[in-house]
Amino acid sequence: MEWWLILVVMLGGVVLLMFAGMPVAFAFLIVDIAGALLWWGGSSGLNQLITNVFRSVGSFTLLPVPLFILMGEVLFESGMGPKLIDALDKWLGRLPGRLSLEAVAGGTLLASLCGDTMSSVAVLSSTLLPEMQKRGYQNSMSCGPILGAGPLAVMIPPTAMGVFLAWVFKVSIGRFLIAIIIPGLLIAVFCVAYILIRCKLQPHLAPPYTVPPVSLGRKLAATVRYILPTGLIIFLVTGVIFLGVATASEAAATGALGTFLLAAAYGKLNWNTVKKSVNGTLRISAMLFMIIVGAFIFGQLITFSGAAEGLAELIVRLPVPPIAVIIAMLAIGALLGMFMSQYPIILITAPIFIPVVQALGFNPLWFAVIFLINMEMANLTPPFGYALFTMQTIVGRDIPIEELWKAGGPFLACHGVAMALIVAFPALALWLPGMMR
Repeated sequence: MEWWLILVVMLGGVVLLMFAGMPVAFAFLIVDIAGALLWWGGSSGLNQLITNVFRSVGSFTLLPVPLFILMGEVLFESGMGPKLIDALDKWLGRLPGRLSLEAVAGGTLLASLCGDTMSSVAVLSSTLLPEMQKRGYQNSMSCGPILGAGPLAVMIPPTAMGVFLAWVFKVSIGRFLIAIIIPGLLIAVFCVAYILIRCKLQPHLAPPYTVPPVSLGRKLAATVRYILPTGLIIFLVTGVIFLGVATASEAAATGALGTFLLAAAYGKLNWNTVKKSVNGTLRISAMLFMIIVGAFIFGQLITFSGAAEGLAELIVRLPVPPIAVIIAMLAIGALLGMFMSQYPIILITAPIFIPVVQALGFNPLWFAVIFLINMEMANLTPPFGYALFTMQTIVGRDIPIEELWKAGGPFLACHGVAMALIVAFPALALWLPGMMR
């Protein structure tokens, strides 16, 4: 069978099964079993498939995934997020759109503690949205900044999706976690700039109001108590990786321990918090590892069949600039993000995109960074964006989903501008990991 026909059959089979309502993991496994029977020698192929199942989830490099999820669950269940946002509020004074700015700043700080978009959006929405509505903020400056800031949890370590993508794309997880820091902060800066400019031009979107004065002593006390400890978690995760003190797996363990200690210091660590956090971690991790099992074998079948190599050779011979191919791959990722969740997109595209990126001579680490931004933007793209669904759950029928789409649009554009800059200037992603020991 020709390589292109194998590719069409396998990809088409997975996509059709998912659109038929089958869970992602089982869609991959069904196609894997059929592929093993056809191209790995019948029953002996099934034996090889079983062996590869254990190989796929037995990798020590995947250890940060459940640990980063655990960090986010502890943060969410212990209620530390609202305290952090309240501490930020004391410093913003009378800036235009101060609550919108607080959403972006809070989302950035929460991202350093929590690698989950839905948890971040939930904390920001429940904490800030009622006050925004009370102050007369329009949806574009209340829901929009939260939708723009929540997905930063994917872009700033710790991030389970980042670890997952780095593993699938076969790049160093430690270097990747460092590489995404500047892009994540760049997105936050663009969101802040947009809020300041638009609130200056259209003050009615975020009406100014009198802010009770807060003494410097209270500001410093709140900072020391709630913001500075965040720096400890950041150091325990990214600092130890950057300094070469720990691997990504070891850093995930120290970060998880630090989060538990922080919850205990605030008096929020109790049996109920631990139970809910562990249950949530087990539920999400089991789902992810089931997907990893199916996708690992799927990628092996694509490679074994020669489909990946054949497609890479075909694309390299196309009479178009190499950067146009990269842009086309990002466009495919964005299109898929409108209809599918990020994990299956990563798993479906990786076996095809990685050989192409390597054949064109691009840095795989750089492409992994921009593809993560691509997947992060999928959280905001209708109709399937997780950030949109999470906020819709919180606001209920008070705000139609179409209004959330409009509110998130400009912030989606901010993410797109940041991604375009990193495509044009790869050093934005590669400089910091290049400084690692």
